[in-house]
Amino acid sequence: MFTRILIANRGEIALRIIRACQELGIEAVVVYSEADRDAPYVQIADDAVCIGPAPAAKSYLHIPAIISAAEVADVDAIHPGYGFLAENAHFAEICADCGIAFIGPDPASMRQLGDKVQARQIAEKARVPLVPGSDGEIRDEAEAVKLADKIGYPVIIKAAAGGGGRGMRVAHNDISLHKAFAAARAEAEAAFKNGALYLEKYILEPRHVEVQIMADKSGNAVHFYERDCTIQRRHQKLIEESPCPVLEERTREELCKSALRLIQEARYHNAATVEFLLDRDKNFYFIEVNTRIQVEHPVTEMVTGHDLIKWQLRIAAGQPLNLRQRDIKHTGVSFECRINAEDPDRNYCPCPGKIERFIAPGGPGVRVDTHLAQGSVVSPYYDSMIAKLIVHQPTREQALATMKRALREFRIEPIKTTIPACLKILSHNLFVKNQVDTSFIERHMSG
Repeated sequence: MFTRILIANRGEIALRIIRACQELGIEAVVVYSEADRDAPYVQIADDAVCIGPAPAAKSYLHIPAIISAAEVADVDAIHPGYGFLAENAHFAEICADCGIAFIGPDPASMRQLGDKVQARQIAEKARVPLVPGSDGEIRDEAEAVKLADKIGYPVIIKAAAGGGGRGMRVAHNDISLHKAFAAARAEAEAAFKNGALYLEKYILEPRHVEVQIMADKSGNAVHFYERDCTIQRRHQKLIEESPCPVLEERTREELCKSALRLIQEARYHNAATVEFLLDRDKNFYFIEVNTRIQVEHPVTEMVTGHDLIKWQLRIAAGQPLNLRQRDIKHTGVSFECRINAEDPDRNYCPCPGKIERFIAPGGPGVRVDTHLAQGSVVSPYYDSMIAKLIVHQPTREQALATMKRALREFRIEPIKTTIPACLKILSHNLFVKNQVDTSFIERHMSG
C-alpha cells in the first residue's frame, strides 16, 4: 500500500480522498491555489503545497506545478479526483515517467475509452447494445446528412473527445443538422482541442442509467449496481438515485453484465462508470465510459456499503480486488442532490460569495459531503457545486421524505443555491411517479 499520496484536486472530493487515506494509514498531501489557501481541508491534510494563482489553468490544470509539488512532497502516487486532470491521459503518462503511480486507469485505456468512437467499437466487440449511429468519426456535413436520413431523425451530434454536455447538438431535419454540425465542431475544438464528431440516433424521452465498475490489474472486475441520473439540466446531472426505480430485475442483471463485459474487453483497471440510455420500452443502449470516480459515487456507497475511494487506492497499489460479485449486496434506496451555488430563478446564474450562515442537515440516513463551513468563500473561479446531500433509507418513499426534510433543514446563506430547485423536483408529481426523462427540467420546471 502507498505511504504518502498527493491529491491533485480541490473541494469536497479532496476532503473525501483525505478521509479515505487517513483511515487506511496513508499520508495525504493536498495541492491548493491561492484562492483555496484558507479552505478547511487544507488544514486537515497531512501536508499542503501551493501550486499557483486562482485560475485553474495556472494551478489545478498546470501539470508542471502539480508534478513539482508531488516531487517536493515525496509522494508515491497522485489521486486526480474528478474533473481537472482526472481523464487526461497525458498527465497519467507524465506521472508514470516520473515514477509516480496514477490512481486511475493506464493512459492507453483512458484514451481508448475516453474517445467515444473507440469506446463504441469496444462496446460492439463486447456485445453491448449500441444506439444506431456512425461507426467512426463523421468527416463532414454531407456524410452526417446521409447517415441521418438513413437512421431517421432526430439525431444527436457529439464530440468524440467530449464530456459534460459540450460539443453536443440535437437535429430534427437536414437544415438544423447543418447548423448543429458546425456549432458542435466549433465547441468541441474550443473545449477539447479536438473537433472530431460522431452521430447517433436521438432516443426520445430516455432515462440516463449508469453502472459502477471496479476492476483490478489482474483482470478481475465487479459491478456495484446502477445509478439513475435522469434528472439533468443541459446534460449536467442534478439529482441521482439508486436503484433505478423503473428497472425490472432481469433488465438490471443484463445491464450490469453488459457493463462488465465492456470493461473486461478494454482490459481496464480501477474505477469506471459505464453509461447507458434507457428508452420508453426499457431497452438500454451504451453511450460512454467515464474513466474516473464520479461525483455521484456516494449513492453507490450508501446502497452497497463499499468505500469506492479505498478500492481505488488498493487497486492502484497493486492489491487484488478480493471481491466476488455475490459478495456485493444492494440494500435500500439512496438519493443524492447536488447543491450548487446558483440561482434557479435567474437561469441558474452562478452565485459566488461569502457564506455567513451554514447549517448542515443530519439525522438517520443523512450524509453531507462538502468542503465548506460558515465563513467560507465560494470562489468564482471553479465549478459551482459546493455540497452533496445524500440520504439512504429502506424504501424510495422513505428516502424521498428524508431528502426533502434534509433539504429544508440545510441553510447556506446569503448566497443562492439549488436547494429550492431540488425540493421542487422531488415534490413534482411526475418525479414521485417515476415518469421522468432527461428533458424533465426543461419541459416541466421552466420558470
